[in-house]
Amino acid sequence: MATRLSQLARTEERAAWLFLLPSLVLFLAFTAAPVIWAFLISFTHWDLFTAPHFAWLDNYVALANDPIFRQVLGNTGVFVAAAVPLEMVLGLVCALGLNRNIRGQTALRVVYFLPVVTSTVAAALVWAWLFNSNFGLINDALSLLGVADLPKWLASSRWAMPAVITVFVWQNLGYAMVLFLAGLQNIRADVYEAAALDGATGWSRFWHITLPLLSPMTFFVLIISIISSFQVFDLVFVMTKAGPSNATNTLVYFIYQNGFVFYQMGYSSAAAMVLFLIVLVLTLIQYRLQDRWVHYG
Repeated sequence: MATRLSQLARTEERAAWLFLLPSLVLFLAFTAAPVIWAFLISFTHWDLFTAPHFAWLDNYVALANDPIFRQVLGNTGVFVAAAVPLEMVLGLVCALGLNRNIRGQTALRVVYFLPVVTSTVAAALVWAWLFNSNFGLINDALSLLGVADLPKWLASSRWAMPAVITVFVWQNLGYAMVLFLAGLQNIRADVYEAAALDGATGWSRFWHITLPLLSPMTFFVLIISIISSFQVFDLVFVMTKAGPSNATNTLVYFIYQNGFVFYQMGYSSAAAMVLFLIVLVLTLIQYRLQDRWVHYG
């Protein structure tokens, strides 16, 4: 009997590896191998046309002394610090509103989610026209409201980053909303009924029931939002080309620019490793801190 169980376990293990093999091969070929290759390239000088030359830590030293890279790090930090809380708070507010039995609930959910599946390039082009300081509808609306000093938006070092953040939050809001909505619908109604019988008010139920029971989904949304905000590229590429004066230059655009415009693949790969390390450290910190505020079950 024990022998048959052991053979069955080995058969199931082989079957599991067989089913996992296609995903494992794709992961190794398109994720693990490129990361390892980029790490190795980061220690070289390579212009894509001649043979790479080993450079030790030259690229990392150059990054530390590069004022543009420091500006890019600051821009990326501002972008993440603004975009992630806005996306999460607005996504939760929309999810709370659409979790009620209201008229046109399904249509509203579709409308809020549409930007997520919209082509980013197309959306960025439309928003660039809307933010145009000469004929954009946003400045037209502001002028109708009596605003005299109209922002230059994408042509202004002060207003370009808020414009890009606005578009990013608009496009990703629906994704956070759907995740929060799934978390809200997983909370049993009898928990709220018991709290109501105990005299809990709406705000009290939200603070002491909804938020704690929603914390696993909040944690997931937080991790996904941080990673996606660090990877912003297409909006910057289409709307501002990292300008004006590098005001909207972010880490991924910096990596693209140095690798495929200036052909400094070693320097670009070193910046990619810095990005990888930043995201890894932030993710690990979140996982270490989750025991303090994430409540499972």
